[in-house]
Amino acid sequence: MNPFHRIAEEASSVRDVGTITSEERVGTAIDGREADLKILVAIASWGTKNDTYLARVIEEYRSMPFAIDVLVLTNLSKPVGPGAEVFLVNLKGKNPGSLPFAHKKIFAERLKAYDLFIYSEDDNLITESNIRAYLRACAVLEENEIPGFFRFERGADGRINYPDVHGSFHWGSQSVRRRKGQVFATFTNEHSACYMLTRDQLERAIASGGFLVEPHCGKHDLICTAATDPYMQCGFEKMIGISPLDDFLVHHLPNTYFGSEFGVDESELGSQIECLMRSLENGNLARPFLPTESKLIARRFSKDCYERAQRAIIDAIPPGTRTLLSVGCGTGATEATLVKQGLRMVAVPADPVFAGGARAKGIEIVEGDVATVQKKLHGEQFDCLLLLDVLHLVPDPSAMMSVFVPLLRVGATVIVRVPMALRITTAYRIIRGKQHFSELGNYEKTGVHFISRRIVGPWFKKAGLRIERVANEAPSDLSSGRGPFQRVLNSIRAMKTEMKMLIVGKKL
Repeated sequence: MNPFHRIAEEASSVRDVGTITSEERVGTAIDGREADLKILVAIASWGTKNDTYLARVIEEYRSMPFAIDVLVLTNLSKPVGPGAEVFLVNLKGKNPGSLPFAHKKIFAERLKAYDLFIYSEDDNLITESNIRAYLRACAVLEENEIPGFFRFERGADGRINYPDVHGSFHWGSQSVRRRKGQVFATFTNEHSACYMLTRDQLERAIASGGFLVEPHCGKHDLICTAATDPYMQCGFEKMIGISPLDDFLVHHLPNTYFGSEFGVDESELGSQIECLMRSLENGNLARPFLPTESKLIARRFSKDCYERAQRAIIDAIPPGTRTLLSVGCGTGATEATLVKQGLRMVAVPADPVFAGGARAKGIEIVEGDVATVQKKLHGEQFDCLLLLDVLHLVPDPSAMMSVFVPLLRVGATVIVRVPMALRITTAYRIIRGKQHFSELGNYEKTGVHFISRRIVGPWFKKAGLRIERVANEAPSDLSSGRGPFQRVLNSIRAMKTEMKMLIVGKKL
């Protein structure tokens, strides 16, 4: 018998403890009374790097009025103080990233002994307020909806960073919903390094067959997948309370992502949530204009909606350009730089949640579906069209270009950037990531058109455009280097890096 199946069967037969039901204990906690709500916390802690944060996390649990048992899942013995127990995980011959998965068997084995189950990494500070907010939300959400959390960081100067907001991740513009006075929405990054499940939710997760599984990865990497399986594999939808959001914020104690590609500030997140709230009030839950995420392993070739201003794009815009149209923009850093240069920039956001932040940067925003956008832009004439990291993600790239070519002056410039997906090294990495070879190049299965100059040429011609220049664009840390040795080293590194293709064309 599969050991996971055995554990699931044993979990269903364990006798309940206590003199009142789990539902009654949860109810008293929602009402603000401690009673004897029984909570099992599993904390994944590999090595010793985060031991200072781990001590702070355990201290927080010990300060709570609930009956809490804390298990520290680790690969080595370490002092954890009173109120916590070390659970050694044997990782001999295994990927260290599989350690977090060990909590699942424990949760299943102790299913009937606790009312609430909490999993987190060792640097996430979950508070009593978070637990009470979770239980209150469970009382108003539907059966397949589970409250989720959002991480934040606090800088020495008091600034706030939200590290889960990066890459292609964003709020689901059509997901916002009101449940008895509270407002919830989904976020496409299910990972927040923690989750909670009531006994009933855990029971259903186990029964789904997607919880007690071997360590694996897919949309997220191995470590992150351990914290996202309840949403990704068990039939639940992660709902984050956005009104109020504070109750669902969890402090990422290291505060390490300031200034990196991970995270946005309060202003940007606030504008996105404001957009969601406004669409709910207006009863107009607008659809995304175009997709930003692929279906490939680890979301390879998805659009980075939060990237910084791109010098290669700015330099490709010919002198004399005065008006530009950007189709499928994210938060608009490149577009905002062009606005600061005195150019008129009009943009169609990839998703309406980006509209507020982009508009605040001085970018003229046009929202709606294709027909609505065409109508709003009727009569306009632009000198340049930007299609950055989106053309490979739409079902019909030439049709997408054809929609906007009539808005260009004769001789206008079209700048397209797409990933170089047909490199041998890229295909090899995808196959190693368990993507079937037969799926490569299949848009329906991957959400990506695998692009080369030979493939792009007909797209441009069909849209009434002529390709004038094609260049391979390397990341900034690969684009420089003196001496033959450095150039060879950069070439080797480039084989492991996702390169992009910059295509500059003209309207005929």
